[in-house]
Amino acid sequence: MRVPEVLAPAGSLTAFKAALAGGADAVYCGLGDFNARRGADNFDEGQLAEACRLAHLAGSRVYLTVNIAIQEGEMPRALALVARAGCAGVDGVIIQDWGLLAEVLRRYPQLEAHVSTQANIHDAVAVRWLGEQGATRVTLSRELSLPEIAVLAAAGAEEGCEVECFAHGALCFCYSGLCQMSALRGPRSANRGLCAQPCRLPHELVDEKGRRVGPAAWERGLCPKDAKSTDHVVELADANVAALKLEGRMKAPEYVYEVTASYREALDAALGRDSGMPPVPSAGSVERRLKRAFNRDFTDAYLLGRSDNEMMSYERSNNRGELIGSVSKAQGKRALVVADAPMGAGDLLEFRPVAEPDQFLTALCPEDVSAGGTVWVDLKRPMAPGTPVRLLRSQAALDRAARATSRDVPRRRLVDVEVLCHVGEPLVVRLTAVATLHGESVSAEAQGPVVEPARTRELTEQDVAEHVGRLGTSPFEARRVTVAMGPGCGMGFSTLHKVRAQAADALERAILAPFEARAASIQPAPGFPAIAQDLATRRQSAGVLEPAPVRGGTAHRAEEAQVRVLVSSPEAAVAATAAGADVVYATVDDLAHAVFPAGMVPVLDEVCRPGDTARQLARVEAGAPCAVGTLGELLQAAEKGALPEVRDCVPVHNPSAVVALESAGARAFWLSPELTVPQVARVAAAASVPVGLTVWGHTRAMTSEHCVLQMADACIHDCERCGLRKRSLFLKNIDGRRLPVRTDSQGRSRIWWSEPLDAVPLLDKLLQAGVSWLGVDATLLDAEGTARETARVAAALAALREGRPLPAAEPGSNLGHLKRAVD
Repeated sequence: MRVPEVLAPAGSLTAFKAALAGGADAVYCGLGDFNARRGADNFDEGQLAEACRLAHLAGSRVYLTVNIAIQEGEMPRALALVARAGCAGVDGVIIQDWGLLAEVLRRYPQLEAHVSTQANIHDAVAVRWLGEQGATRVTLSRELSLPEIAVLAAAGAEEGCEVECFAHGALCFCYSGLCQMSALRGPRSANRGLCAQPCRLPHELVDEKGRRVGPAAWERGLCPKDAKSTDHVVELADANVAALKLEGRMKAPEYVYEVTASYREALDAALGRDSGMPPVPSAGSVERRLKRAFNRDFTDAYLLGRSDNEMMSYERSNNRGELIGSVSKAQGKRALVVADAPMGAGDLLEFRPVAEPDQFLTALCPEDVSAGGTVWVDLKRPMAPGTPVRLLRSQAALDRAARATSRDVPRRRLVDVEVLCHVGEPLVVRLTAVATLHGESVSAEAQGPVVEPARTRELTEQDVAEHVGRLGTSPFEARRVTVAMGPGCGMGFSTLHKVRAQAADALERAILAPFEARAASIQPAPGFPAIAQDLATRRQSAGVLEPAPVRGGTAHRAEEAQVRVLVSSPEAAVAATAAGADVVYATVDDLAHAVFPAGMVPVLDEVCRPGDTARQLARVEAGAPCAVGTLGELLQAAEKGALPEVRDCVPVHNPSAVVALESAGARAFWLSPELTVPQVARVAAAASVPVGLTVWGHTRAMTSEHCVLQMADACIHDCERCGLRKRSLFLKNIDGRRLPVRTDSQGRSRIWWSEPLDAVPLLDKLLQAGVSWLGVDATLLDAEGTARETARVAAALAALREGRPLPAAEPGSNLGHLKRAVD
């Protein structure tokens, strides 16, 4: 059984101290803007260096998040940030972008490279390959079950690559790295670190006439409960998980402290081990501590292989706290609360009427109350008897975190102290740091003056143990003190204190020395010329062709361009070909459920977990094209000798990513809808294979493991026979938009944006940018609509060939981000 890390979040230096004080084996944090929580306070270089020093002295690690898609012009700055963080002392870097990962693995082997959950890794082939490339760890998709996690951990172990799992905190509704919802609703991209969390806002399930489907109270269709895995730490350890990752870089220090301490306690108790750290003060049950920190209610559904309504928080998206009692009597604006659980003075209480939940209010508890006791609470308006009372914020938790983070040393390293004191020999104080999960046992000593015979009162072992064992302001705390002393020793206590301090200084230097040596070995980041030259060398060594310059004017490029259409029915496939499509695609699931014309290109899903692999790869053939939606699918298709096209759900935002994925077998790229036309041009210029872009179609906003149609509260648990799947259903958001929803035969949902993208008016600019494949996503269209949009793109190409103007955009469409970059 492997002992996993308790891996805590820190959005600020104060939260970092809270994580250490709570018993974190490692802490992850951000520096600057290249991270998925740009809204957190994050760190400057001085704060990061101080955080690394505190962590290393305590026997913990620090990981830097650089977990966003990196645009082409940002690569030198991103590498410079990694280099500065390495010099500050970080142990590893958490990366989403395939280009950045390749660059970091090549340039900074001193640092661990961890693949972010944003990279959407959930299959064994990808984990094994990443280990071969040199990645140290992969943070798996949150949706995986315990058996799946064990399979992936075993695959990674073959190549020395660990797996890490999110264990606690907020769950994204969408598979990480696949969400476009925030960017579509505004310019804030989840893949660029500024997710606006629109999933937490109201979304009602409605039919084609706008009528609600399902219970009226279920209005937050995309809001899951928070994950909690304290009941599964033994199974996760058995699965060989390297780290239990706690979400919360946007959370307050008191949340970080309470959640970290809860998992430290739960893990150590379940595995029956001593973590080698000073004990964290207990604060009641782990469950209560977690509820009072923050929660939207808790779920472990994914770990158990479920994705049903039990995991959803349809009624509310904010903190539920702990239900601790109810109102038993009301006198005007005063309410008598009967406490089912203890409350403390200053606790924030919520009073939420069952019949009118929107009419809730909050108030502070005026005094300490034990379970079974009562307390009168002053309110701003009357609350009826029977009103439930919840504790949303614990004053005791605030106080605990404040005490922990106010200390200069938030967590001291346990040391064993050995004192040698014999007349005629130098006094020796030796300190040995107790081993932690990441801190090896380290020893250092200091010698004092020669011990003289006692002139008056001789020293006792108790005297020496007491004065040397008090380690003062050092970052250490004595676990045990051993004194080897002969008779008749005399020495002043001040000398004992001085030598003890010298030993502590020596131990501090000994612990930090390896990290300082590693930091000194970090080379400065390269600029654009060095990156470009290195990419050329890598192409040559991998046998990848150099990109050929795009030649000819717009008319010539229009002659060579192809119209490629994604359809969802055989009738639409026939219509697309008749309307001018050069190539027609369909998903493997659609191909399995109907008889399509010959020559269809199979589209593999953006989700390919262990149970999906055989179904997804069944239609991949040697020498034939296929469109792949994950890294694992790309690797397996290439191994079969197929011609894999990388779909736009695999982020390719820079030349380094192009080279990395071409080396892995990519034979074409469909680029992300988050790129502008100039960004498209820079990526296309780096590709030696065709580059495509969807120029018409509703953009897929989300892909989720949970079936959105379960909001109807009518699930028959048989996706193949589900009548709801045959209906036109939508999610209606607070803007009044109706977002189309489709669920596949595996029960996974896809949500599309309400307006279609229409880039046909920009075809000339896209061709000049190097796009040669023009995509039409007709997934939501019938045969007639497919024919119409296919013919429109084909006609636009004909217009460019003949020098005629392009058509205007269709009413109600948008240009996506082609002219406006995402934030």
